[in-house]
Amino acid sequence: MTTAGEHPTIELSLAELREIAGYAVACAEPAMAIFDRARPSDRRSRAAVDAAQAFAAGAARTKGIREAAWAAQRAFGAARDAGQAAAAEAARAAVASAGAAFLHPLARATQVWHLLGSAAHAARAFELAACDDPAVGAAHLEQARVLARPVVVRVLLRYPNAPGGRGRTGELLRSLDAALRQQAAGA
Repeated sequence: MTTAGEHPTIELSLAELREIAGYAVACAEPAMAIFDRARPSDRRSRAAVDAAQAFAAGAARTKGIREAAWAAQRAFGAARDAGQAAAAEAARAAVASAGAAFLHPLARATQVWHLLGSAAHAARAFELAACDDPAVGAAHLEQARVLARPVVVRVLLRYPNAPGGRGRTGELLRSLDAALRQQAAGA
């Protein structure tokens, strides 16, 4: 670890970033059905997931991924403003999948959102789609835990524990973070 200002920096390879983006896509992808049902003509969230998938598969990390993420963020706002809470969280999962390609090498707890945010937002989308059933969110988090390949867990362990706050989605993020760290400690 080196330092950049007050925050230690973490070594991240391009291969690790691709693996993290692939994981984020795998976590967000199931929630796209929720978004598509609510907003069938809005392709912005799908475009963000597709851009992240292309990066994970070997495409360059370009400004286009960021632009797709910003467009999906606007789709989140549109769904939220229309009272479509589950679709809004699904859009946030798409934003997070594209954002995973831009994980910063700073040892800050907030970076855990780049690693696990797509899973947390997707889990929240599924909860909301099931009349706010926490068991549904827990089931999605368990799938996300199983999907986390060793590279994802090794990178996660370089960062501090997930930060507090951000309501129920933050609780889901911290739950997944804790489960993956516990899994690594028991391995």
